[in-house]
Amino acid sequence: MLSFSSLLTGRQHPPAEIFGLKGIQVLKEKLQFAQTQACVCPLPCTAMALVSINQLPESILLEVFTHLPARQLLLNCRPVCSLWRDLIDLVTLWKRKCLCEGFVAEDWDQPVADWKVFYFLCSLRRNLLRNPCAEDDMTSWKIDSNGGNHWKVESLPGAHGTDFPDSKVKKYFVTSYGMCLKSQLIDLKAEGYWEELLDKFRPDIVVKDWFAARADCGCTYHIRVQLASADYIVLASFEPPPVTIPQWNDARWTEVSHTFSDYPPGVRHILFQHGGKDTQYWAGWYGPRVTNSSIIVSHRMSRSPAPSVVQP
Repeated sequence: MLSFSSLLTGRQHPPAEIFGLKGIQVLKEKLQFAQTQACVCPLPCTAMALVSINQLPESILLEVFTHLPARQLLLNCRPVCSLWRDLIDLVTLWKRKCLCEGFVAEDWDQPVADWKVFYFLCSLRRNLLRNPCAEDDMTSWKIDSNGGNHWKVESLPGAHGTDFPDSKVKKYFVTSYGMCLKSQLIDLKAEGYWEELLDKFRPDIVVKDWFAARADCGCTYHIRVQLASADYIVLASFEPPPVTIPQWNDARWTEVSHTFSDYPPGVRHILFQHGGKDTQYWAGWYGPRVTNSSIIVSHRMSRSPAPSVVQP
């Protein structure tokens, strides 16, 4: 019987270093299946005479690669030989990985410029802002301005407030009668986005924030988002005029969104800052309320930049 280890003759690294434990298990299963087929096949079959893993059908190698972590494929497997490099560069492999991990469905019909890039962007996709809904008080936020009675965390809906559209959001940050601003600085490389991905493919960067006023007090809301280089030079910015809400309003929650597209190469950091103050100068916490902020790096759906919107 052909042994698994004999298939790896001539490889530069031990199997575990190349495939990892999961990859070895998948390969063993595929090899056992191939050997079973060889035993029942009435015609001469070469499966029993394999002396190198590269003699396995490409379909089996692709199946193994489909179940390996993507970074392991690129760092450990792709450099092994030209055959593996060519297989790992196939669009088919990255489509399969996207299907296996639920990033797309079988009936996906949207154009994808580069399936490998699409896969990595999907696997990295998450909200890069920490503690966006005040569940951990002010943790992860840098207080830039703390006027009046300072920042505070309250539970929804709050006095003279309304429920948030998403019932999973339970809390919000609230400002006072002096300017209150808080921020987070995101290091994109530390979050897993490498230079070529950012500079060559320049994925969309989607920013969202939600704000509301108390019904009994007017307020002014501010937001500023900047894309910056490694040495913090601002390359693109979103800073709309402050939004002023009058006293005796409906306290409705409003979403602000902006998509950065086709920005200059060199983006390595994102600065997100928001806040505001009330317009009545009342002691306490009568300024704008903010919650559910998000920054998501997303695959580009089109070449045209998406417009900024402010909607209820």
